[in-house]
Amino acid sequence: MEFKHVPVMLNECIEGLNLKDDGVYVDATIGGAGHSIEILKRTKNAKLIGIDQDAEAIEAARKRTSEFKDRVTLVHDNFKNLASILKKLNIKQVDGILIDLGVSSHQLDDASRGFSFRSDAPLDMRMNQENPLSAFEVVNTYSESELKRIIYDYGEERFAASIARHIVKNRQNGPIETTFQLKETIMSAVPRYKGNNGLDNVQRTFQAIRIEVNGELAILKDALLDAVKVLKKGGRIVVLSFHSLEDRIVKTVFKEKSENCTCPPDWPVCMCGGNNATLKLINKKPIEASKIEREMNSRSSCAKLRIAEKIKQND
Repeated sequence: MEFKHVPVMLNECIEGLNLKDDGVYVDATIGGAGHSIEILKRTKNAKLIGIDQDAEAIEAARKRTSEFKDRVTLVHDNFKNLASILKKLNIKQVDGILIDLGVSSHQLDDASRGFSFRSDAPLDMRMNQENPLSAFEVVNTYSESELKRIIYDYGEERFAASIARHIVKNRQNGPIETTFQLKETIMSAVPRYKGNNGLDNVQRTFQAIRIEVNGELAILKDALLDAVKVLKKGGRIVVLSFHSLEDRIVKTVFKEKSENCTCPPDWPVCMCGGNNATLKLINKKPIEASKIEREMNSRSSCAKLRIAEKIKQND
């Protein structure tokens, strides 16, 4: 299956990077390479490091960036390891980092990957298929309390307790093996009323399980802090998120790194020196996709873009 991915807010992301012709840029989740190709097209000699934990994405990116191959380095890894990846490449600092969070169009459209509840497939949801933990293990081995926590915390699903209870009850008759089996279990656990056919509950639950399988939120804060460290002064970090939990973490990290005073808010006077900011926020409120883009690409409807610039080198 061809690796397809429509880049969200393409121009906004590229403009946010404030590209330089001789810069070094990281696409930390290269996916279908849509953003990366634009970076390469808009610069003459810039170098690009493309990272992705999905081997299929790396292979697709290799083909699509072949005309720029002398300027591109592709790495099959998780962006949480950005610092060590750059160290191995003997790169100390970079001019820009783009992080496009979430699931690619290809991963959703490829039924065999088990990300979507719209096609029947084995439960999987692994972005890196070398990882031992899949959605099957989460659904069939986690305790009821663990499932409730994941579905409530990561899916922000108010019927988490009922859904967890139904999953545990249904798997007693045999493992829940497919996306449709899980979908039916979730829909049987939530009440029907006007305006709710159960599909939103299914979507939130699938999201929660996917986040657990791939450790998406667990790694995000530390990955962002590491990304800020490897930016040059004047470099930009651009982060595209697709649900409120991701955006909240990005917002918090950017806010913390852009504040001069780091003293507790209840201290009567500043004791830290008041000159600790390493980032400047380019947009205080997240940028959202245009109405035209939302109509053409439904995936962009929930996207939020935050951009910050490095203003101070690390101590």
